Amino acid sequence: MIRKIEVERFTLNSSKPFDQVVAALNSAVGHPDMAEFWKSTHGAQSDAELQNTIEKGLGRTGLMLFVEFDHGAVVRSGTGRATPKMIRFVIGNPLIMRQMVQHVPDAGSYAPVTILIDERPDGVHLSYDRMASFLAPYENAAALNVARELDAKVEAMLASAAA
Repeated sequence: MIRKIEVERFTLNSSKPFDQVVAALNSAVGHPDMAEFWKSTHGAQSDAELQNTIEKGLGRTGLMLFVEFDHGAVVRSGTGRATPKMIRFVIGNPLIMRQMVQHVPDAGSYAPVTILIDERPDGVHLSYDRMASFLAPYENAAALNVARELDAKVEAMLASAAA
């Protein structure tokens, strides 16, 4: 089966310096030691213990950073210049992912989510592909509700970082 997915991209432009936008995003999400996090989640003896382990890793937005890629470093190495700056963040909350996957297993392909922050001549762009757009073709209201709540959470976090 092939599903056609039309992705909705949410993008904001900020006049703040790149490093300030990145710092604002970083302050909004948790930064658990991922090796320890995975060890703890896999070793959890109950659902309550698992939830507690996950919740300890979350930031004030209820999200955590899984990994960060400095795409700009790769691009800059080929040009010898100090720009562009571009970072890809993979963020999420395994408990939110679980809620979506219980209704639509394919949601596991889209969570955690990706945020791109990149510097361009017209400012710093913050971009995010909406989870609800990935799950819309599955026509599952419960999964879509969770996805829309996640989208609202991520978009509010990006708006705050951009302001």
